[in-house]
Amino acid sequence: MPLAICWDGYASGFPLAVPPGLALLGVHGQSDREAARLRIRAALTTALAEHFGIDAGRIALHSPQGVAPWSVVALDAGDQRVALSISHDGDISVAAYSFNGEVGIDVMSIVPVPDWESVARDYLGPEAARKLAARPNGERDAAFAHAWSEHEARLKCLGLQLAEWCDERAVALQACRCFALALPEGYMGYVALPTMPSV
Repeated sequence: MPLAICWDGYASGFPLAVPPGLALLGVHGQSDREAARLRIRAALTTALAEHFGIDAGRIALHSPQGVAPWSVVALDAGDQRVALSISHDGDISVAAYSFNGEVGIDVMSIVPVPDWESVARDYLGPEAARKLAARPNGERDAAFAHAWSEHEARLKCLGLQLAEWCDERAVALQACRCFALALPEGYMGYVALPTMPSV
């Protein structure tokens, strides 16, 4: 069953998702990338502040270029680092935070990808390319979005950059488990967590 996302508002004591220690947030209706970025970051700050029962000013989000984002929560007992992941496409943004190690999240619009065959072969690997080629034309766009968003979520969880497929990468990507997200019609998305959560 796809994992539910808390959209556009956060009740006090927002429950963590299954698997334990994972929270999923989303915002609708913002296609401007910078505005969407600000809204999802504000949602993360609010959710973390409510989770810890502290003022939002004690939550710092860090997202340097080329590195997975994270939060530092200033608690009375000392700072706590929380792994984050954020994704935008179309007019939605989604984010995840995890207390059990790294996390990766990705969302993708289900749209035609004209060069899907070469993209799948080069980045998703020969097995995925074969499976996509076997799909009827009417199903291929959703199948590609499924494969691509799962792949991106795994890369983010492992801190890997997008690169051409190789056997070593195939092995590395097995260090994640993926869960489908419950998203509005026209979108596909996944969240990835380490196979063995860190303690």
